[in-house]
Amino acid sequence: MRAFLLPIALALGCATYSAAQLEDVLKKADAALEHRDTSGLSDDKIIAGLKQALQVSTSKAVALTGQPDGFLKNEAIKIVLPPKLESIGRGMRMFGMGQKVDDLEVGMNRAAEQATPAAKQIFLSALKKMTFDDARHILTGSDTAATEYFKRTSSADLTTAFSPAVHQSMEHVGVVQQYDRVIKSAPGGSTLVSQFDLDKYVVGKTLDGLFYELGEEEKKIRKNPAAQTTALLKEVFGRK
Repeated sequence: MRAFLLPIALALGCATYSAAQLEDVLKKADAALEHRDTSGLSDDKIIAGLKQALQVSTSKAVALTGQPDGFLKNEAIKIVLPPKLESIGRGMRMFGMGQKVDDLEVGMNRAAEQATPAAKQIFLSALKKMTFDDARHILTGSDTAATEYFKRTSSADLTTAFSPAVHQSMEHVGVVQQYDRVIKSAPGGSTLVSQFDLDKYVVGKTLDGLFYELGEEEKKIRKNPAAQTTALLKEVFGRK
């Protein structure tokens, strides 16, 4: 069973390190293994290895989305005008007011990019709570099993953390004012003000984008292992 899991572990543990970082980590691990008894392998060792690998993977997903243009210039997760406002946006563009719509979309994406870094600590907390059963399901599960684990264990905390961060960011970059201008400029737009929660929409889209990138990273590193067997990974995953 563990021999079957080796390629996944290799990908998770190695794909997100730079070549220099990876070489240094593996040299230290190999040196440590030469001086210890490897006759037995505990469940704690297995889960520790997976946690370390997932810590690197989640950090990369957070870094990708939490940087300038991490949302705005990624077409897969870019936050666009809410569906309820699409018809208003189209009408405004037809009447030469497209810049107002563009400014609103830029502001929403900037808010998401500024809120996302808060996810790093929440993911680390979820990893600390991971059980051996959780780890086993991740290692033997689907291409996005780890992403689903984080969705299940972290979504509520992420929503709580993102909500004030998104609101503050949208006020800072002027999204609230931009939203008001869009609404006031559009025929019938004022009736939507009391029906739509812009903060909630942006928070939801921020979560969607973060988990999308985490899922893509997970699928990529499962299918494209970045290294061959090392003594450390053999110890944890290669024993029969």
